[in-house]
Amino acid sequence: QVRLVESGGGLVQAGGSLRLACATSGRTFSRCAMAWFRQAPGKEREFVAAIRWTGGGTYYADSVKGRFTISRDNAKNTVYLQMNSLKPEDTAVYYCAADRGNICISSTYYAQTHYDYWGQGTQVTVSS
Repeated sequence: QVRLVESGGGLVQAGGSLRLACATSGRTFSRCAMAWFRQAPGKEREFVAAIRWTGGGTYYADSVKGRFTISRDNAKNTVYLQMNSLKPEDTAVYYCAADRGNICISSTYYAQTHYDYWGQGTQVTVSS
């Protein structure tokens, strides 16, 4: 059983920062990438950022480039999302995701269907 647990969400004013963390636990599994997605009320879940587990290549949605940074700590089995210059439109539930390591093609990292394991989500609210 693989478990992903997000933490670090909360309420912040526009222009502020938050750092999300996603810890993995359970059985050891290989992976190509981990990612963050988000879902705002009334909207579909969308890609935010992804990182290759080996090598550390990163991928971002245009809406967060230059403001968000994804990183990982392989030893801790944890992925982070540093969010700076937050905007009200960043308000959403943020989900962590991981794949099983079957397909390591970066073009697939942007799609929800690439990922096999998901966390329960953490709420981020940005006030104006």
